[in-house]
Amino acid sequence: MKQVSTKELYHEIKNATDVEDFLVRNHSHMLHVTLSEHLQMLLSQKNLSRAEVVRGSQLDRSYVYQIFSGEKTPSRDKLLALSFGLRLTDQETQKMLKLSGNRELYARDERDALILYAIQHGQTIMQANELLFRHNLALLGIPKA
Repeated sequence: MKQVSTKELYHEIKNATDVEDFLVRNHSHMLHVTLSEHLQMLLSQKNLSRAEVVRGSQLDRSYVYQIFSGEKTPSRDKLLALSFGLRLTDQETQKMLKLSGNRELYARDERDALILYAIQHGQTIMQANELLFRHNLALLGIPKA
């Protein structure tokens, strides 16, 4: 089966006269995975344990387990913290954010740019938070005061 790009699907939607026909023709190209399933797949791909993700994300253990089981829906910041725990690339992080219904990291936003920098340079969440702290921006995994 031919891989269809998001751009191609976007163009096809724009020119579609019947949305139902579009959905039927492109059913196999639609995302049919939950955030929990996607996180489980990443965990397996990265050959990591949940305990390693907890340590790398600095999130509460039970909360991380609830996210992986689908019991909790994490905020964007919690997902970003998880991306550090899962050692995701910037592209993997963006895909996870999109899949969860959150906005992607935006390079024109100062905080997002710093987070992108940290991810792209293989930094830990502690290093990312030090960078955010130096710029007087909200830290990851820490509730706003």
